[in-house]
Amino acid sequence: MTMEEILSYVDGLGDVLTVRPAPGDGSPEISWGDAFFYLAPDGVNPTEPQPFATIVTKDYPGDESSRLDRPDTFRVNVAAGRDAFARWTGHEPREAGAPGRPTDAVAADAEDTVFAHPVYGALGWLAVVNPGPPTDGATRELLREAHRLARARYERRAETG
Repeated sequence: MTMEEILSYVDGLGDVLTVRPAPGDGSPEISWGDAFFYLAPDGVNPTEPQPFATIVTKDYPGDESSRLDRPDTFRVNVAAGRDAFARWTGHEPREAGAPGRPTDAVAADAEDTVFAHPVYGALGWLAVVNPGPPTDGATRELLREAHRLARARYERRAETG
């Protein structure tokens, strides 16, 4: 999957606001070239302060383990939720990175493999570096699930709001 294929797929899920920071838009330089996906039924204002998925194209401070400084490398990050996280990793999100817990079997720089996000795994985030044919379906499924969860949160807030 290319970054453009992912952008197009997520846009097709509906009610998605894709933020792509770039020079001159006031965003921090480190975020330029990345993409942040929010549920935004009005097309303008995200319903949550955090995106439900992102694509990052470079290492961020404290998040260098995926080695995104390699040529043509990016990582899809997905707020997959507790159930999907446990299905993919074999443990609960709260156990990700816990002291004394063995390191996940998948290295954070492994390409085309679903793994616990190296920084936000404890929050139920999964990641894939350079998704290809083996993880195309899984990446799409995870993005759909993250979108569904964001919509469910929006609908719950609308009912109680």
